[in-house]
Amino acid sequence: MTVTDLSSRPGPPALVLVAHGSRDPRALSTVRALMDRVRARRPGLSVRLGHIELNEPLLPDTLAALGNTEAVLVPLLLGRGHHVKRDIPAMAAAAGARTRIAAPLGPHPLLADTLHARLLEAGWRPRPASAVVLAAAGSRDPDARVDTGRTAGLLAGRLGVPVLAAYASAAAPSVPDAISALRAKGRHRIAVASYFTAPGRFATESAAHAPWIASAPLGAHEAMADLVLHRYERAPGTPVTAAA
Repeated sequence: MTVTDLSSRPGPPALVLVAHGSRDPRALSTVRALMDRVRARRPGLSVRLGHIELNEPLLPDTLAALGNTEAVLVPLLLGRGHHVKRDIPAMAAAAGARTRIAAPLGPHPLLADTLHARLLEAGWRPRPASAVVLAAAGSRDPDARVDTGRTAGLLAGRLGVPVLAAYASAAAPSVPDAISALRAKGRHRIAVASYFTAPGRFATESAAHAPWIASAPLGAHEAMADLVLHRYERAPGTPVTAAA
């Protein structure tokens, strides 16, 4: 095969990280750090960033800049909900770009790996009567709550203690109510696991309720970069070897 033939091969689709956006400046720096980890794992892959709201670049601008380049959008969201089902597809359709949308990050065992690691960093050690509240943002979409519950189950299996999903908004139970429910069952050593991709208001408020320890958000942990690439490679119509 000639050099010309090799150069005419289409490259892999670009990977576009789709973040929610936040007024907390730590969120943007965290997402950029995660993007750097993904790039380090796939040096030949074009990795871009687009936000649904609040931060630049906004997703429509990122898609416009891609032109005719094919792309896979990987939502940095932890379950199914309005953004995954409606907002992101609508933005992609309006842009007219050649895009495919990967599944949200959760639920997946790599998230349980990250949550476990963050709890260990915060000082988690299995103790009698211990339990964990998995603090998530919350959604009115029942599928989103199902996904969060599945992650709670994965983490419970990892830790060997009860893990109760709770929400900062839009769903019940709240983090304080979940803590109270666990205490009523004789669980007095309760940690809060921050089920947020990056720091922000909900993560800060949830951690403030912790009666024992609270972990940091998922952030740019190595397992998160692996999960992003896993979702990219398994997006509909994307060959598993596309990012090799």
